[in-house]
Amino acid sequence: MPVSWTADLDTGIDVIDKQHRRIVDYINQLEDATKRKDQSVVRQVVDDCVDYTMSHFAFEESLQEEAAYAYAKPHKRVHELFAKRVGEYQARVAQGEDVGAELHDLLGRWLINHIKRDDADYVAAVKASMQAIIREKEKKGGWLKRFFKR
Repeated sequence: MPVSWTADLDTGIDVIDKQHRRIVDYINQLEDATKRKDQSVVRQVVDDCVDYTMSHFAFEESLQEEAAYAYAKPHKRVHELFAKRVGEYQARVAQGEDVGAELHDLLGRWLINHIKRDDADYVAAVKASMQAIIREKEKKGGWLKRFFKR
């Protein structure tokens, strides 16, 4: 069954929500490839999904670090454990094992739970940090603003 994006998955941080939606797209592509029993496409989708998700994790972790989020290290650890688990599936797929349906179910369940629980917890800290950066930039003004004041 495809993973559907619902409003309760929105964090309110546009860049993160777009990345999460992209991961949902990969999960649904995995389901399609698994149904078609196309192992080469399954392998490619899994590899692409893992690569994209790892870059998403790194981005998310950098936002948390910048925001001095109190639970950044445990959140990173959750990412690391999940990456290890998915890496095992990735290796099995590379060996030709048919684990597409099992992996699809794992990815869908994990992502939804992770967004609703773990990610929801850091949103306030990251938003506050982002707003502080924007206020600071507005206070200083940009080079274009300074140029036109002359």
